[in-house]
Amino acid sequence: MNNEFKAIVVREKDGEVSHSIERITTEMLSEGDVLIKVAYSSVNFKDMLAVQTKGGVIRDYPMIPGIDLSGTVVSSENSKFKVGQDVLVTGFQTGMSHTGGFSEYVRVPAEWVVALPKGLSHRDAMVIGTAGFTAALSIMTLESKGMSPDMDQEILVTGASGGVGSVAIQLLRESGYKKINALAREENEIEKLLSIGATKVLLARDVFPEKPKVLDTQKFHYVLDVVGGEVASGILPQIYYGGSMSMCGNAGGIKFNATVMPFILRGVSILGVDSVNFPIEKRDAIWTRFANEWHIMSQAIVKDVVMEELDEVFKNIKAGSHTGRHVLKIV
Repeated sequence: MNNEFKAIVVREKDGEVSHSIERITTEMLSEGDVLIKVAYSSVNFKDMLAVQTKGGVIRDYPMIPGIDLSGTVVSSENSKFKVGQDVLVTGFQTGMSHTGGFSEYVRVPAEWVVALPKGLSHRDAMVIGTAGFTAALSIMTLESKGMSPDMDQEILVTGASGGVGSVAIQLLRESGYKKINALAREENEIEKLLSIGATKVLLARDVFPEKPKVLDTQKFHYVLDVVGGEVASGILPQIYYGGSMSMCGNAGGIKFNATVMPFILRGVSILGVDSVNFPIEKRDAIWTRFANEWHIMSQAIVKDVVMEELDEVFKNIKAGSHTGRHVLKIV
C-alpha cells in the first residue's frame, strides 16, 4: 500500500514540540506484522502529554500519538489474525515509541492485538479504551483485596468526571455496588455523575480538612484513585481499617506525601494499577466482560471528534475542564 493517508504527526525542532495533520505513507509507520485500517481511536491524558514540549511520553520524533485504536486488519504476517478481522489495540508502546492510533492506518506487533469480541463495535471499544480498561483493572484489583458488592462498603472514586473515573462509576453500578461516592471538581458535574451511577457526589470541601491530619475520621473502605498527588495524599488518612486504595493516574502530580500511620495503625494497602503492559493473554477475558455484563457504552459520557478538533480537546484535558470520554473517529 503506497497511497497517502492522514495522521497526526508530532515533531520536535530546537527543543520545541509541535503537531499537525499530515499526509503520510506506510513508510512512516513503525514495524509490525499486522497492518490495521483504523476506525476509531480515543483521546487520553497521555495523548495530551504526547503533544506537549517535555510531556514525557514521546522521546523519538517524528511520532504519531494515540495509545488506543480499533479497526480492521488489512494485512497480517501472523496466522492468528486474518484480513478483514476486527481488532483493537490498547497500551504497550503504541503512540509512545511506536506509531499510534491517530492515523488512518497503523502497523503493530501481533502480540499487542486483541480480537474484537462479538457484541462490541469499533466505537464501543474506544468508548472504553485505555481509560475504561484501567478502570476495570482498578476494580478487579480492589476486589482482590476484599471489595465486594455484597458488603456494606463506602467506595470513593476520585477524578470522577474524567475518562477513567466516569467509566469506573458505571462499572461499579453495573457490578451492584450501592455506596459509590464520586469526587468531583465543580458543582456543575454533580447531575451528570449521579446520572451515570454515583450515589453521592463530593466536592473537595466535603473531603479535605483545612488542616490535614495524620489519621482522620474513617470514611471510605475502598478508594479508586485516578488523580494522585495531594488528592491521594489527603484521602489516605480517611480510609477504614483494613481498606485499600488503588492508584492508576498522576493528573494531580507524581508526588505522594504520606506518613506511615495509615499503614501501621490501620493496615491500609496501596495498590498500583498498570494497564500499559498488562499481559496480552489476560486481556481477552476483560474485553469479553465489556461485551457482556459491563456493556455500558450507551450510557457513557462521550463525545465523538475528528482530527481537526483534537487541539480543543487537548486544551481542555490540560486545563482539567474536560468531562467523560472523547472518541476520535478516523473513518
